[in-house]
Order: sequence, then structure tokens, then C-alpha cells
Amino acid sequence: MRSTARVLVYSDDASTREQVRLAAGRRPAADLPPVEFVECATLPAVLSELDAGGIDVCVLDGEAVPAGGMGVCRQIKDEIFRCPPVLLLMGRPQDAWLATWSRADAAVTLPVDPVEFADALAGLLRSRLSHNAA
Repeated sequence: MRSTARVLVYSDDASTREQVRLAAGRRPAADLPPVEFVECATLPAVLSELDAGGIDVCVLDGEAVPAGGMGVCRQIKDEIFRCPPVLLLMGRPQDAWLATWSRADAAVTLPVDPVEFADALAGLLRSRLSHNAA
């Protein structure tokens, strides 16, 4: 097992990034390595981190401004070779169709529910880490 899993968290709101960190804890599931968070508040920072590589999962805030997480998700799915899976934070459950449009791999609503979030993140990490190990 790898020593850490790197999770990029994009939101212009520091409290949303904190909700994500607290909901995931040190590790979202016992069978996964500890999580190292890479926090980004701007789209250029997200693109720079993804270009550098080593990100296992992206958590994108659909309510971020000026670049919302749904648009960012669609952009990185088009532009980043072997784009990491994306967990989208949505403002309303009714926005699930937009999460599908953006090509997000999973979506949860804000405010972050720790159990729902940790389960979704763990599923994406398992998928990514097992794929990378193969």
C-alpha cells in the first residue's frame, strides 16, 4: 500500500476546504492510506497541481467563484491526460444532472455530510489506487 493518497481540494471558500478535510479525517477508510490534502483556491492553482502529477482524487466545489467546480471538472476531464477521479460538491441535490454533464465520477451535497463524503471519497480512492497498482 502507498504511504499516502493525495487529494486535491478546490474551493475559493476556506471553510468549505476545512469541511472536506474534517469529513475525510486522516483516512476515509481503514483499508486506505492516510490522505494528504493539496488545497487550491483558484483555477490556475488546480491546473498547476494536476500538471505536476501525483493527485489521486480531486474534490471540486461546484459553488466556487469565479470558476465553478462543475465547469472545472469538465475542463480537466477534457485537458488532463489520465485525469484523476472527481468528487463534486453540489449546492443542491437537484443539480445532480449538472454533475453528470460535468463528467464528475461522484457527487455529494453541501454542507458536507461526513459519512456520505468519506464513503464517496473512499470509493474513488480505492478505484484510483487499484488502477495505478495494476
